[in-house]
Amino acid sequence: MSVNLTVNEIFYSLQGEGSRAGIPNIFIRLSKCNLNCWFCDTEFESGESYSLEQLLDEISQFPCKNIIWTGGEPALQLTEEIVGFFKERGYYQAIETNGTKPLPSNLDFVTCSPKQVTAEQLKRNFPNGVSEMKCIFNENPEYAIEELPEAQHYFLSPVFLGKEKERMDMDKNILQRCIDYILANPGWQLSIQQHKVWNIR
Repeated sequence: MSVNLTVNEIFYSLQGEGSRAGIPNIFIRLSKCNLNCWFCDTEFESGESYSLEQLLDEISQFPCKNIIWTGGEPALQLTEEIVGFFKERGYYQAIETNGTKPLPSNLDFVTCSPKQVTAEQLKRNFPNGVSEMKCIFNENPEYAIEELPEAQHYFLSPVFLGKEKERMDMDKNILQRCIDYILANPGWQLSIQQHKVWNIR
């Protein structure tokens, strides 16, 4: 298959968020994003071109068959053909997306962390729902649960703040407000970026 992906980085670690937290995964960070969120802690502009065969060779070194496509915004590059290529080779594939683009239908697990997108757009992009919705909590959720696509889990994740991107700290006041909000609105679950607490990637 003569397809190339622009890849920012590849690494092997534990998923740090959501319902799959603690599970080993191969993270494939695809380059570029269609948004510019003020709280983003990721460099995603640079990248190298990989054919699917080269990418397969690279990830075959890891003792794991779980892929997380992340970014940037992986939906800018990912297609059903690409997902199918890795699925045929036994890989379970999850994605982390900002919700602004429709996704390939043959992914195994979809985490939508909506940013700069309306609830109406989310429902159009995900008419069959997603595996989990993970919304950033600063003062209040941007969306009410009933406005969002159907999901198995609805997470609130308190925003991490810090003077330097390399050293991000959780604002304890925001965390407490997030906890208080969830206790008052029990349809939500708490999701902390545990990989930052664990001091891993």
